[in-house]
Amino acid sequence: MGTGLFGAVAMGRRGALALGLAAGLALATGAAARGPESLADLAAEVTPAVVNISASTTSGGGATRPRVAPGPGTPFDDLFEEFFRRRGGREAPPRPRRSNSLGSGFVIDPSGIVVTNNHVIGEANDIQVIFSDGTRLKAEIVGRDTKVDLAVLRVKPEKPLKAVSFGDSEAMRPGDWVMAIGNPFGLGGSVSAGIVSARGRNIESGPYDNYIQTDAAINKGNSGGPLFNMQGEVIGINTAILSPTGGSVGIGFAVPSANAKPVIEQLREFGETRRGWLGVRIQSVDEATAEALGLGSPRGALIAGIDEKGPAKPAGFEIGDVIVKFDGREVKESRQLPLIVASTPVGKSVEVVIIRKKEEMTKTVTLARLEDGEQHASASSDGTAAEAPAATKRALGLELSGLSEELRRRYGLKDNLKGVVITRVDPNSTAADKRIQPGEVIVEVGQEAVSTPAEVTKRVEALKKDGRKSALLLVSSAQGEVRFVAIPIE
Repeated sequence: MGTGLFGAVAMGRRGALALGLAAGLALATGAAARGPESLADLAAEVTPAVVNISASTTSGGGATRPRVAPGPGTPFDDLFEEFFRRRGGREAPPRPRRSNSLGSGFVIDPSGIVVTNNHVIGEANDIQVIFSDGTRLKAEIVGRDTKVDLAVLRVKPEKPLKAVSFGDSEAMRPGDWVMAIGNPFGLGGSVSAGIVSARGRNIESGPYDNYIQTDAAINKGNSGGPLFNMQGEVIGINTAILSPTGGSVGIGFAVPSANAKPVIEQLREFGETRRGWLGVRIQSVDEATAEALGLGSPRGALIAGIDEKGPAKPAGFEIGDVIVKFDGREVKESRQLPLIVASTPVGKSVEVVIIRKKEEMTKTVTLARLEDGEQHASASSDGTAAEAPAATKRALGLELSGLSEELRRRYGLKDNLKGVVITRVDPNSTAADKRIQPGEVIVEVGQEAVSTPAEVTKRVEALKKDGRKSALLLVSSAQGEVRFVAIPIE
């Protein structure tokens, strides 16, 4: 009995110890959930560097003739305009129309350099920077970038301004605390706090989407304002929100400082951006495509087109190559590549690791300037005249035919396009799900060129015998723009 009693007491002590540990953990967790005890000191330190942006655009012109009428902008204004037109001889010349936008920004150099969003200033011809002490200074545009939605302004203060510095956005993790300061709905100097909800968000707003997502309250007017870490460093520039109501629902997006800094430096130095350009058109690699290419798992960026005037062509890149590493940086998914290339200096010679037909190899390419090559960024297909048409065949849910002059006219195919024409797509097939259309042309099957329907079926059978689960098709539009599509082999 004594042993039994001792055992009960011992268990009770262990239970009490466990309860105490659990209670301590709960208290610690609760404190972490509540966040920092106060952000007042941090806010007081950085707020003087955060500014309001007032951007005004005046269009039209001509002084108005004095008359008895409501002031401009009243609900009756248009009625009075119509009244005076009908009276004859009293028609007033058009008045200048003025539109205003409000946003936020922050000072990065005491001499008067201010950063904001490009969409905040728009096409404004009068930009005022308003400081926390009420001072207003007229600003001029140093440079702007529409792709990352950033603008750099300059003001001329009488004395050095309070400035903030950039921090390392790459060091931020989901769950880290952040603070936003800005001008929501014209209420300047508003502070809100939250956490990093996610990183690397793609909201399809541009070619270099890589946003920090935060639940710190961001509303209309916060655009261009800073997102701070707990050291008072800017790790993001608040740019967009996702909201069905127009107000904050806890889903805001900020341009990471890692992406913003190179752009801002170029705008300050050159007044424009100077991004690296490789001269390829890429697409993502899904599981079916990875299996068809023998990659093992989805990774890299698949080259679906090569610009004839870009640096990739003379460097030896080919359609079908998969870029897995660029200048020492791993490319895990295709959307990373444009960011990496754009941030690489123009004229730099870099090594690019590719996989071509299951073989890894390295190419060296000297980057050109993106802005110089954008006018011819789309790849076109080279080719010769097609072979004589062959009998129609079916494969992979597709009805195929050899190229003929009649089919070229019917589908408006380029004269130099070669391959096998798709004349019908089974609506219940995977090919239909992958949006393959009649009138498109199969150029390659399994990275080998085809010119007749028989060659298509032969290649599919060969892939099937090799144990492949999918056939990788290189499909061209009528205009010669190509893409890769992986179709399961049944």
